[in-house]
Amino acid sequence: MGMIAYYLIAVNLTAFAAYVRDKHLAETGGRRISENTLLGLAFIGGSPGAWAAMRLARHKTRKTSFQTSFRALLALQIVLLVAASTERGRAFLTLLV
Repeated sequence: MGMIAYYLIAVNLTAFAAYVRDKHLAETGGRRISENTLLGLAFIGGSPGAWAAMRLARHKTRKTSFQTSFRALLALQIVLLVAASTERGRAFLTLLV
């Protein structure tokens, strides 16, 4: 398994744990994990883990502003993945970086 795969496993486990932990903190009145941190974990590759935790723990599913940001992030990631899967898309992404 390559370095990217290990990174994605680690970041998704971290995102999953952070979302579940924040749900626990919300229920027990503890100091919460910021929404920026939660979205940041999704942004750096942890969106599948974040999505799984949101569904399994039923966390952040009713907060419209958070869901809007998360869905926009997912849409951007999907567009980038699709672009990266074609030669033309990779050439375009290279121009952006």
